[in-house]
Amino acid sequence: MSKAAVIVFPGSNCDRDVAIALESAFGHPPLMVWHAETALPQTDLVVVPGGFSYGDYLRAGAMAGFSPIMNEVVARARDGLPVLGICNGFQILTETGLLPGALMRNASLKFICRTVACRVEARDPFFSGIYTNGQILQLPIAHNEGNYFADDETIARLNGEDRVAFRYADINPNGSRENIAGIYNEARNVLGLMPHPERAADTNLEGTDGAPLFESMARALAK
Repeated sequence: MSKAAVIVFPGSNCDRDVAIALESAFGHPPLMVWHAETALPQTDLVVVPGGFSYGDYLRAGAMAGFSPIMNEVVARARDGLPVLGICNGFQILTETGLLPGALMRNASLKFICRTVACRVEARDPFFSGIYTNGQILQLPIAHNEGNYFADDETIARLNGEDRVAFRYADINPNGSRENIAGIYNEARNVLGLMPHPERAADTNLEGTDGAPLFESMARALAK
């Protein structure tokens, strides 16, 4: 039976949403791991959820990147463990160096909370196997620092290696370079994205376009 783990920080506010989406896809609840732990339990997937870890003090994700559990997450990710970072989780993964670039203040300098169209840019068998390349998803965003930035060399590498997972499809809500909404690491076992698929994984919420992401991971692990 495949197991998933959700990292919980002071200020996480999407950890339970992610847990519900994972339970729906996996058939059993994930492990909830407090940030102060120094070892990960045996798991097949780690999710770093959205929220405002440490109140976004210093900058979004910066302090959480130094939480004890993140040393283990980074080490296990570099050994091949799949890791998914959503919104604040994406910010934390850039702070730890698992993903390149940085998430800056939105170009509008305003918090944005709305549903946006996102295009599946580079389908991955593990994270997005149920989607198709070019598929348009309606996913919620809710962030103040979602403006993805990287230097020209990094952007060229992401494009050349087909590592841009998602792009904003109709409007760019935050000023991200090249409409980037999500990226993979070089080994493609780490995915970070700003939209919230867990908030669009149930007919009672913002639709179901996010559910296939969790189902893709569950199916891949089941194999």
